[in-house]
Amino acid sequence: MHQLTLAEIARGLADKKFSSEELTKVLLARITQLDPQLNSFISLTEDLALQQAKAADARRANGESGALLGAPIAHKDLFCTQGIRTSCGSKMLDNFKAPYDATVVAKLAAAGAVTLGKTNMDEFAMGSANESSYYGAVKNPWNLEHVPGGSSGGSAAAVAARLLPAATGTDTGGSIRQPAALTNLTGLKPTYGRVSRWGMIAYASSLDQGGPLARTAEDCAILLQGMAGFDPQDSTSIDEPVPDYSAGLNGSLQGLRIGVPKEYFSAGLDPRIADLVMASVEELKKLGAVVKEISLPNMQHAIPAYYVIAPAEASSNLSRFDGVRFGYRCEDPKNLEDLYKRSRGEGFGPEVQRRIMVGAYALSAGYYDAYYLKAQKIRRLIKNDFMAAFNEVDIILGPTTPNPAWKLGAKNSDPVAAYLEDVYTITANLAGLPGLSMPAGFVDGLPVGVQLLAPYFQEGRLLNVAHQYQQNTDWHTRTPTGF
Repeated sequence: MHQLTLAEIARGLADKKFSSEELTKVLLARITQLDPQLNSFISLTEDLALQQAKAADARRANGESGALLGAPIAHKDLFCTQGIRTSCGSKMLDNFKAPYDATVVAKLAAAGAVTLGKTNMDEFAMGSANESSYYGAVKNPWNLEHVPGGSSGGSAAAVAARLLPAATGTDTGGSIRQPAALTNLTGLKPTYGRVSRWGMIAYASSLDQGGPLARTAEDCAILLQGMAGFDPQDSTSIDEPVPDYSAGLNGSLQGLRIGVPKEYFSAGLDPRIADLVMASVEELKKLGAVVKEISLPNMQHAIPAYYVIAPAEASSNLSRFDGVRFGYRCEDPKNLEDLYKRSRGEGFGPEVQRRIMVGAYALSAGYYDAYYLKAQKIRRLIKNDFMAAFNEVDIILGPTTPNPAWKLGAKNSDPVAAYLEDVYTITANLAGLPGLSMPAGFVDGLPVGVQLLAPYFQEGRLLNVAHQYQQNTDWHTRTPTGF
């Protein structure tokens, strides 16, 4: 049962081959048995899961149907879940039980999805390796000595190890696509505003976006269908109709124009990954796509711009964690200043503190124009590059990451080396575009992903291309040894 995809589970439940309760019990037992090797979960919600599974079975017995009705999933631990710990991977929120459900959680629950638990993540979603979590590093099921990517590494590792068929993640600079690439999954970052951020604990509000992680594009289509849609509670949510993503999966790729940016193939890219990217291009050509070289001239400025904007927004968002209203509070503070300083100093880990300091500096008087304002101008140039490119092509293709997964601890002493792993993913967040990573091969036994980018609200096009590619390749079907 654990090898079934979301689509196969939906068919099995509809055909009464098994019940949601039976499936839920199998997966909960599997998580209890195997997750100690991976550390992919922070909280297991057995009672809630069994309750939701029984309710889903009852709804099916009454004639209801739906792709997510009775399907087991997990949520990245920054989606608020009522009455359940929502930690954000931080000591700061270790004791926080959310008083309400995030919109994404509520929508998926209403669709009948069964929540097995909350997955591990980089603290406050700050990281590319899932090593900054207060609950310890997550391990990559393809090689337990390597990172799974971050910040949605817990969701990625759990799905890759077949502990469950799909999970939610969030993507601020590649935090769905990068772990998807490093664990052989399909991961989708929707257009900014497509999925509600209400109840999603913020890192950088103009960049964060929730999305699905699963083994196939078909499963991502099913999960995104349940997550997407306008939310009046989120001021950045866009009132745009949500298409039937599954219905568009089988469209022909004949005449599809694919652009491959020359800037992607620089000295920083592992040549073996470059070869796999070009192999995927050849595969799509066989399906009728037309490929041409394009240019994204301002891509070289993306990392400096991102690492000014994101920490600036983080320093503002995280100022609410002061030890007064909720979350961690230091013991016996002498006065209010001591309470603030010690609660934050003890509650936040080093990576979060680093980014708060950088952000506060960039926003301070005298430096705002030199750093933050300039970064926002570069952001506009990057967006303009994409708009110009999409006048020529329908989709942009390239590597998701410059390297395969690195060893645990290998980049801990050099944060900038870890930041450089986001070089291909952060431009989509800066521009607000949808992006998808799909499995495309292996280097030294570790998975490699290829990234697709599309114009605004064209998630269906990304899913269509990935699905057609997956009908003609078998990378996404490979399972890590031991799982």
